[in-house]
Amino acid sequence: MKIFRLPSLPLATVTAVIIGVMLLLSVGMTYLGAIWYSTYLEESIIENLPPRAAAAYRDLDNGVVPDQDALKLLLSNLNGLQEEQTDFQLQILILTSGLLSALVCAIIGIFLARRIARPLAELTSAAEGLKSGDFSVSVAASRHATREVSSLVDTFNALATSLDSMEKRLRFNNMAVAHELRTPLTILRGSLQGMLDGVFPMDRKMMSDLLVQVEGLGRIVEDLRTLSLAIGQKLVMERERTDVSQVVEAVLTSAKLMLETSTLTLETGLQPAFISVDSPRIRQAVLALLENASRYAADGNWLRCETEQLPDESVVIRFLDRGPGFPEGLDAVATNPFWRGDPSRSRATGGTGLGLSVVQAIAVAHGGHLEFANREGGGAMVAIHLRPA
Repeated sequence: MKIFRLPSLPLATVTAVIIGVMLLLSVGMTYLGAIWYSTYLEESIIENLPPRAAAAYRDLDNGVVPDQDALKLLLSNLNGLQEEQTDFQLQILILTSGLLSALVCAIIGIFLARRIARPLAELTSAAEGLKSGDFSVSVAASRHATREVSSLVDTFNALATSLDSMEKRLRFNNMAVAHELRTPLTILRGSLQGMLDGVFPMDRKMMSDLLVQVEGLGRIVEDLRTLSLAIGQKLVMERERTDVSQVVEAVLTSAKLMLETSTLTLETGLQPAFISVDSPRIRQAVLALLENASRYAADGNWLRCETEQLPDESVVIRFLDRGPGFPEGLDAVATNPFWRGDPSRSRATGGTGLGLSVVQAIAVAHGGHLEFANREGGGAMVAIHLRPA
């Protein structure tokens, strides 16, 4: 059986309804008290009247005219009543009823106020948890909460989830950075110590091997710097209208030797594509994708690069290859820092595991995104989408 639930109301509406109900309740209780005491007072007066006068009073109350003697007797007895004392008692009764109704309304108001404020108290407690570093806290949404409180609870839970994800990602990145730096540093330390101890010869080849390790460390540091700039929204500082096809063509020309060494046959489909971009960052992204293709798609011996201007004025830079493609489930991890599609060979090929993360950061900084997928018949497709500023 489906239970009907009232939608959450704004706090202002709930407050206005509660105040209105409390006022009506207060006035109603005062009115009922006055009516009750008036009836009680009337009955007391009738009981103290002589029987004939009491009968005459009831006849008048029922709309019947009593006989003249009974009416005179009634009037003579009524004139003897102490009107001032009766009015004073009635005023005391109204004051007492008013105070009693105010007390009841205050108790009900305190209960309702605490019920409305309960989620805020839970939020305060959860916020203290966040302050102490516990990002796993959350607040259960109440179906009786006002619209503003429900929205605040949802926003707080989303913030806590985001902080928890960031904390886990930061912890993973720190461990990954330490892991990536440990290997070349260990090699450098061991080799240098070996040369100082005379175990290894201090010749040109040994120095060249050590320089490769230093260059690898430099690439990791530069990629981390790029990601840090992206997080701080400072990755793209200067944009100017540029033909992206010419930027890509210049990078392809400079990378010709690298592609030939990787036995990749380059095919291009560069169409004019004008958009406002930070050219050095675009060159950095294109070069990172070329290096990835040289490392991981060389087996396919074919690489195609395209540029295209889309109808909505956005621009796409697309790379197509016939390599092994991406593993299954790549969407969740491919752009995570230090993710490698093939860990067994990535270190040997010199990859830092930050390439796609850097490319994605550059695409996002240009209002676009990074697209990647496996191709039918084998190979991968990676595309940088750039949107007008």
